[in-house]
Amino acid sequence: MLETTWFILWGVLWSVYFMLDGYDLGLGSLLPFLAKNDTERRIIHRAMGPFWDGNEVWLITAGGVTFAAFPTTYAMMFSSLYSALMLILFALIFRGVALAFRGEVDNPRWKAFWDGCLVVGSFLPALLFGVAFANIFRGLPIDAAGIYRGNLFTLLNPYGLLGGVLFVCLFLVHGSLWLAVKTAGALQARAGAMAGRLWPVLLVVAAMFLLGTRTQTPLFNNYQARPVLLLIPTLAVASLIYTYVLIRRAAWWQAWFASSLTIVSITLFGVVGLYPNLFPSSLAPAASLTAFNSASSPLTLKIMLGVALTFVPLVIAYQTWVHFLFKDKVTEQDVTYDEGY
Repeated sequence: MLETTWFILWGVLWSVYFMLDGYDLGLGSLLPFLAKNDTERRIIHRAMGPFWDGNEVWLITAGGVTFAAFPTTYAMMFSSLYSALMLILFALIFRGVALAFRGEVDNPRWKAFWDGCLVVGSFLPALLFGVAFANIFRGLPIDAAGIYRGNLFTLLNPYGLLGGVLFVCLFLVHGSLWLAVKTAGALQARAGAMAGRLWPVLLVVAAMFLLGTRTQTPLFNNYQARPVLLLIPTLAVASLIYTYVLIRRAAWWQAWFASSLTIVSITLFGVVGLYPNLFPSSLAPAASLTAFNSASSPLTLKIMLGVALTFVPLVIAYQTWVHFLFKDKVTEQDVTYDEGY
């Protein structure tokens, strides 16, 4: 029971991270396509500036849960996906540095360099997170001795790359909608139009990924065994379609929430399909790491559950307060007197 509870919490934490940091990653990736001048670039920086580091708390939490609740899975993750995870880590570091350093020197080349770091530091994690999770869904080449028989290029298979493209498309639409929420005038219109243009691409990629999941992974086995679970992919499809309806209505806040629901339900679709596997093996199914054979001791899981039930609500309350505090739209006047972000 404790192992299943932590498996659910593990999946929820990853889905919340993708929902929140997803708009930062998407917005950073779209910087060169949405901003027409330095003022608009600074507005985009300010639109994500107060939130990005708080959003990454959920990444740390998800990683911490993996380490504490499923230490064997954590060890295998960082040995088999080491190159991909290190690339993600360095990209996220450069993204944070870019947000902090861009305004320190009033020089176009300096700003262009850090803008480039922001774009790469946003696009690369979006792509690689999708590649990593798609490969987990598909199964990794782990032999009977528990040794990973592959490298970074092993992960770049067609299904893995399709997962990466799916995550990129999800985050690009999500980021466009966030900018439409946080701005007004021409920049808002441009962001809304971008979301409308990207949505059909997302729909096609999502359909291809669903078909690939059916043929390349065993995720649907759990759904066939328990048809009630089909509510999760149904919710994903419904929220994706409703996102477009709201985009057409220019209901930006509602569209962003619908996009958030799409990201959460797609992530949970994969996690529920995995259960009880955390790291399935494509070479030796018996060597797969599950929520049961890789979990910490029951005492550890009980103590951690008490800690989680205490501190996770505090994190939620803090982030709710931050989003409420910076709920107003970002205008040109907001970036004329202060170089922050």
